[in-house]
Amino acid sequence: MLLSPKPGIIYGPVASRRLGSSLGINLLPRGQKACTFDCAYCQYGWTPRLPSAADAFPTVDVVLAAVEETLRSNTAPFAFLTFSGHGEPTTHPRFLSIVEGVRVLRDRYRPTAKIAVLSNSTRLTQPSVREALDLVDARIMKLDAGTEAMFQRYCRPLEPVALDDIVGGLASLRDVTLQALFAAGPGGNADPAHVAAWAGKVVAIRPIDVQIHTLDRSWPSAEIAPLDALALHAMAQRLRESGCAATVYSRG
Repeated sequence: MLLSPKPGIIYGPVASRRLGSSLGINLLPRGQKACTFDCAYCQYGWTPRLPSAADAFPTVDVVLAAVEETLRSNTAPFAFLTFSGHGEPTTHPRFLSIVEGVRVLRDRYRPTAKIAVLSNSTRLTQPSVREALDLVDARIMKLDAGTEAMFQRYCRPLEPVALDDIVGGLASLRDVTLQALFAAGPGGNADPAHVAAWAGKVVAIRPIDVQIHTLDRSWPSAEIAPLDALALHAMAQRLRESGCAATVYSRG
């Protein structure tokens, strides 16, 4: 069953396989997925048209009030405040202002917590987004494709963006972590020629880590299926032999 959009701005803390205990911050319109991709594997289903009106998103004041109230009242331990939610957080038109505000609140209420962003990397050409990413502690950025053809077919971008622009932007980020989801099947991205092309892009970016996944929850496309763990570990080993750290997150 596909997941429903997050009901509000704050969710969790949740137990994240990658970040440990994480308090989620959802900047997206209530009840509506908002993303620059229409990925075949998204647990929230296919993407509707991206909202064009800024007032579809929660305001900066509303977001920061929700974060402050949670930090003041929620005593549960967590290691990260994570911008994620049911879509792409950098689509928020005031993303930089929100990151700046959350940093102030983090320093005031939970100075030991770190701030993370889970992003699909499409907005790296926007100066304000790059400035915001430079302010967080963990930049976990998506790279699922190694060729433009696969990028268009598998990630299905909904706004004009080229894979080379994304790769160039990722290569210029400091201390970037990449995440990649591989799927089997006719609509997947796991054939050997494509994996080789993808690995070449990863090596050029030189991330501090690569998080490799497969399908684990739900997905909308009937043309993809989970990839076996042996294949995922082979990809990770290939990267390690090229000098890149890699971590496999198997199903379950």
